[in-house]
Amino acid sequence: MAALRLLLLALAIARCAGEPPQRERSALQAFLAGTPHERVFGWNASTPACAWVGVTCDAAKATVVALRLPGVGLIGRVPQGTLGGLRGLRVLSLRSNRLFGDVPGDLFSLPALRALYLQGNLFSGAIPPDVAKLTALEHLALSHNNLSGAVPFALNGLANLRSLRLDGNRLSGSLPSLTLPLLEDFNVSDNQLNGSIPTSLSRFPPESFAGNLQLCGKPLDRPCEPFFPPSPGTPTDGGGGGGGGHSVPVSEKRKKKLSGAAVAAIAVGAGAAALMALVLLVLCVTGSRRRAANGEVGKTAATPSRGLTPPSTASGELGDLTSSTSKEIALAASAAAAAAASAERSRLVFVGKGAGYSFDLEDLLRASAEVLGKGSVGTSYKAVLEEGSTVVVKRLKDVAVSRREFFAHFYSLGKLEHRNFLPFRVYYFSKDEKLLVCDYVPAGSLSAVLHGSRGTGRTTMDWDARMRAALSAARGVAHLHTEHRLAHGNVKSSNLLLRPDPDAAALSDYCLHQLFAPSSARPNAGGYRAPELVDTRRPTFKSDVYSLGVLFLELLTGKSPGKASVDGDGAVDLPRWVQSVVREEWTAEVFDVDLVRLGGSAEEEMVALLQVAMACVATAPDARPDTADVVKMIEEIGSGHGRTTSEEERSRGTPPAGTTP
Repeated sequence: MAALRLLLLALAIARCAGEPPQRERSALQAFLAGTPHERVFGWNASTPACAWVGVTCDAAKATVVALRLPGVGLIGRVPQGTLGGLRGLRVLSLRSNRLFGDVPGDLFSLPALRALYLQGNLFSGAIPPDVAKLTALEHLALSHNNLSGAVPFALNGLANLRSLRLDGNRLSGSLPSLTLPLLEDFNVSDNQLNGSIPTSLSRFPPESFAGNLQLCGKPLDRPCEPFFPPSPGTPTDGGGGGGGGHSVPVSEKRKKKLSGAAVAAIAVGAGAAALMALVLLVLCVTGSRRRAANGEVGKTAATPSRGLTPPSTASGELGDLTSSTSKEIALAASAAAAAAASAERSRLVFVGKGAGYSFDLEDLLRASAEVLGKGSVGTSYKAVLEEGSTVVVKRLKDVAVSRREFFAHFYSLGKLEHRNFLPFRVYYFSKDEKLLVCDYVPAGSLSAVLHGSRGTGRTTMDWDARMRAALSAARGVAHLHTEHRLAHGNVKSSNLLLRPDPDAAALSDYCLHQLFAPSSARPNAGGYRAPELVDTRRPTFKSDVYSLGVLFLELLTGKSPGKASVDGDGAVDLPRWVQSVVREEWTAEVFDVDLVRLGGSAEEEMVALLQVAMACVATAPDARPDTADVVKMIEEIGSGHGRTTSEEERSRGTPPAGTTP
């Protein structure tokens, strides 16, 4: 009997010795239970965990060192607090499944992890900087997901990294300088990266960077250039461009760079010199003509004038001197005028009240820049100045007006002040470049928030925020129509920038259509353009209302106007799609599933805004309401959104909602 007990005890001890700790077994079971899967794994409680499919233990079978489940039909979000319990894990492969959401945060607490293979899934959001905690990591594969945002500089903390695969995502911004001495395999192709390729990464082949149309520098064939070329005569030593602005030593800058006051003084001095030269020229010519009329030029006067008798040679000498001096003065005046005109052409012009900025053209040339996007009027860049300020520089294309018309246009727009408009701060006009400078708004546009990171890994824009965005857009356009009698001409979600104050979302790119030649090359203009608008240079108040209506539909449906379709025919027309859904009755199928999932008691308000939107996108322009009426209708939808003007708003210059939004 004693011998039997000893045998059973030995078997139990042997079994325990071949089984990883219970917490690791529980972590695996929790992972499998929380992740839907299409295949049966056979992870039975009666079977040792080291014998489970995809599980590899160490030689002593004391801990799990590898979990490989590629292409096994895993679906959904990886449950938090599960895989992070595998403290001895060295290899994790979940590639080629249908996992979504953020990259699981508890993976970054695995101190021994050497290889992480998550490619071929649906992960979204940014690459977490916490990845740098995996100091033992040698292989990281996140390719072919839906990851967005920048490539984190924190990857420099992975000193043992040998391969980094980030290709086939939606990563944006510039590449950081990754100084990883052991890195042998690197790939960021088929993303949305921009700027110059850092020198530390230029050793990899061009295929590693292919598909990023705005990347430049070695090893690609696209050389990097400044984000706008310098004007003739502008210093370019160390001029910044592309992904990172190079700077000259401070001592050189102090020698070469003139302050704003100095530039202004030189321009004023040149103008004054030109004016004085012209005055002297006029006086000399007038005096010469008067003397000729009195017979005093070319001969000696018969009668002394005021008791003065010039020498016989004086009159001839005076005539020669006058002629010579006139020519010299004319040449000097011409040179001074040309110098003044050149100084005027090469300077930035600050609009309205400005924003306390004190930079000049040379500062912009030296700025580090990254592409924010390309629109119908030009390309926008985020420019970080050496002094630390961040601005947005819009490089206008195909401007068709003269310098005088350009200046007059922005002089008048400088008087436009409203909390729902992003003011123009600076403009620049030369033969080769036309630039606009605006404030940088870190929160981004309505379009980026609604569509930038679709999926489960993003923060959903709730109904209250969408309603306030709609009201801000309507108030801004109504103010433009009623107070300034101007059409916006480019109302869309990417031109509505979100601020910390939810009622102060700001419209950008307004009233720029007058600067460009008429065009009908874009038949639908991304789905916002009114059907009757043939000439893009001549939008109307009613076409602005149509664009507002499309923006409201975008807020309600969560669909981008440029991607909606009707009956699979590829027609890009969000209003038609909505009409096809609600033709029979007002149905919840039209609303964004994210709004429906949030629930709440906003259905009546959503239906009411839908009715306003459908009125705005009426085919006949005369059937559309005026923007002032649109504002009133939105304010009446919910008392929580259509608040009255407070004393604080009046102090900021915001007109009452009843008259001017």
